[in-house]
Amino acid sequence: MTAGESSGSVVRRILLGSQLRRLRESRGITREAAGYSIRASESKISRMELGRVSFKSRDVEDLLTLYGVMDEAERNALLSLAKEANLTGWWHSYSDVLPGWFQTYIGLEGAASLIRVYEVQFINGLLQTEAYAHAVVERGMKAAAAGKAGGSGRSARSGGGGRINQADVDRRVALRLERQKLLVSERAPRFQRVLDEAALRRPYGDREVMRGQIQHLIDISERPNVTLQVMPFTFGGHAGESGAFTMLSFPESDLSDVVYLEQLTGALYLDKREEVAQYERVMTELRDDCPNPADSRDLLRGLLQLT
Repeated sequence: MTAGESSGSVVRRILLGSQLRRLRESRGITREAAGYSIRASESKISRMELGRVSFKSRDVEDLLTLYGVMDEAERNALLSLAKEANLTGWWHSYSDVLPGWFQTYIGLEGAASLIRVYEVQFINGLLQTEAYAHAVVERGMKAAAAGKAGGSGRSARSGGGGRINQADVDRRVALRLERQKLLVSERAPRFQRVLDEAALRRPYGDREVMRGQIQHLIDISERPNVTLQVMPFTFGGHAGESGAFTMLSFPESDLSDVVYLEQLTGALYLDKREEVAQYERVMTELRDDCPNPADSRDLLRGLLQLT
């Protein structure tokens, strides 16, 4: 199975869910009634319609019957979509270190034709060097371990608290490097990135790690599918005051743009037109207010000399 096929399964799951929702609503059937028909809860129907769970062919068949879909061609098309939606993604082999809420994002990322990112804290995962990724992952895992230790009444610096498993660090970094293959694949998406200067000034790892990371940004920004702009401190306040976000656009006309907002213990996926439009406006303002890509590369070169 190719990465494109496994990533596409996430998109197909969302497409099937949205079609089932439209069919249910057009018939005036409640989620509770739909759940009863397949021996499931209302929340299960909600998760199915959002594309958050896999589909059983029997459940889809029963729902189509409930919704009055009797045309054989229409039923077969939707059942085929359900089969394709259940393909296992390559990232499932990393499930031991991959939060469940992030698996959906990796699938969407792999299926997107355009990825737009605004980042403040650190370099986006798709653009991180291996050394920088190690530093970021280790910092995050130490913070999580310290939080658990503190919650149990133990100091993160004590013998039992704040320890991390190096094997888990290596697995998380390996996952990140695997994701990066997307940018250089035959079906690479367009990748537009606005990076706040704060992320470039904030060190992760030692001096050599940061120098390597900045040089990598300069190099990869030359790729035809990558547009990198830096929001400099000198600009002052700007449109990205709400923090980091990612926008994903897809080649499928039936699938709306998705805004991904990562949080400490989960993530939000926004696809309502009015919400997406607000982030679209912010991204446009950020790109307009930043130095152009060539000038941003010059800014990166200047930082490299100072690092």
